[in-house]
Amino acid sequence: MATLTNSSPPYDTLLTGGDLIDGTGHRAYKADLAIKGERIAAIGDLKNVRVREAIDITGQCVAPGFIDTHTHDDQACMSVVHMEPKVSQGVTTVVVGNCGVSLAPLDLPATLPEPINLLGSRFDFRYKNFRSYFDAVASSNPSTNVVALIGHSSLRVAAMQDVDRVAQPGEIDTMVQMVDEAMKAGASGLSSGVFYPIGSAADNSEIIPLVQKTAEHGGIYASHMRNEHDDVIDAMDEVFEAARRGGSPLLISHHKCAGARNWGRSRETLELLDSVRKSQDVSVDMYPYDAASSVLDPELIDEATPVLITWSTPHPEVSGRYLSEIAQEWDCSNSDAARKVCPAGACYFFMSEDDIERIIQHPSAMIGSDGLPMDQHPHPRLWGTFPRVIRKYALERGLFSIEEAIRKMTSLPAHRFDLHDRGTLRQGNYADLVVFDPATIADRATYENPKQTAAGVNFVFVNGGLSWENNTRTSTNYGLLLRHE
Repeated sequence: MATLTNSSPPYDTLLTGGDLIDGTGHRAYKADLAIKGERIAAIGDLKNVRVREAIDITGQCVAPGFIDTHTHDDQACMSVVHMEPKVSQGVTTVVVGNCGVSLAPLDLPATLPEPINLLGSRFDFRYKNFRSYFDAVASSNPSTNVVALIGHSSLRVAAMQDVDRVAQPGEIDTMVQMVDEAMKAGASGLSSGVFYPIGSAADNSEIIPLVQKTAEHGGIYASHMRNEHDDVIDAMDEVFEAARRGGSPLLISHHKCAGARNWGRSRETLELLDSVRKSQDVSVDMYPYDAASSVLDPELIDEATPVLITWSTPHPEVSGRYLSEIAQEWDCSNSDAARKVCPAGACYFFMSEDDIERIIQHPSAMIGSDGLPMDQHPHPRLWGTFPRVIRKYALERGLFSIEEAIRKMTSLPAHRFDLHDRGTLRQGNYADLVVFDPATIADRATYENPKQTAAGVNFVFVNGGLSWENNTRTSTNYGLLLRHE
């Protein structure tokens, strides 16, 4: 990096000699890029301009900052404001409030049912409405931009005394009012997670009015479906109906075909997806790993599927160990060991690489890490998702071009979440940028050692501010709360 001494330079930062991947899927091209304040000020041959700082990035690529469509950073964006797991891999915007779980509107619930406890302790839930939550995020000054969804399960806990049944009309009305308040405050949509017990009693008669209110404000409906195993097709039909009757675009969260009996069924699910997309606005997100991660459910345990414990309340010492090893040590079955360590979190190795490759190539597929930042021993996707897509699936497997990989992480999610002036390299857009070396970029986080920064991500700018430089985070945070308008 060189500092130039010309008086009154028109630009703050100049990236010279790099290959620009603009986020649209078009081929990379060589050009310089200048930043002024929060925006991309110029793109082209800029070798003679005046600038405060110039960075020679010859041999490296410049892309829009990555947009993580599926996170659980609701509390982390305030309590761990440097957001190193995300910024270090080139992520400049996170979408929180997924799987039906959001930090608001909940004010000190007596207990935290699963999976709401994945976000933090009960004392982290102190926001009676979304406006107060947004005020807290904005004042915390996070390192990444934050986009927020309203969690259906959180609404249920706030509005119902008993979540083990379908909501009554008055309770639905209360939830609709909460959605209206959240959308007016700037939420980007609604998420559901009827896979989990806290939301499983709800049916579309409860969810559709919430989707309708979301749609009135131009929001999106994102769903962790009821079933990603044997009944995945029925679950897809259920969310298609909710989005269609609610009048909202649909995002199917972390699409997968789980369990060995369902390996290969992505052919079937994607065929159905393509058919529905002819009449509905539907897309999916996914993460590039063959293991899921969530709360530990003993009902999902068998003796064949490897399960890695990520945290345990009664037995914190087993974090980072495989359930089969624990069961052997305790001289019991995997299921019994699972019950003994609960409440707990786990990585479940029940996906097929063939299905992952088929889904990630779908033109509507975006990338979401689904990382759990509060886990003691997290899934490696928290730290490695985006470089892994580039290294493994674009450069090594050749499933698509590096330009297409970048599109899935930038312009596609920017369009999906109505993030104006983001997601592409264009003069006047916000300067959310990642500079990486295509020869060395790679994920280094593993299941055994998950808290590892990626290789080859050399510079990250958030709203024009340098947030990551040569494997080191900077001392200033530049992220913004991005309210839906």
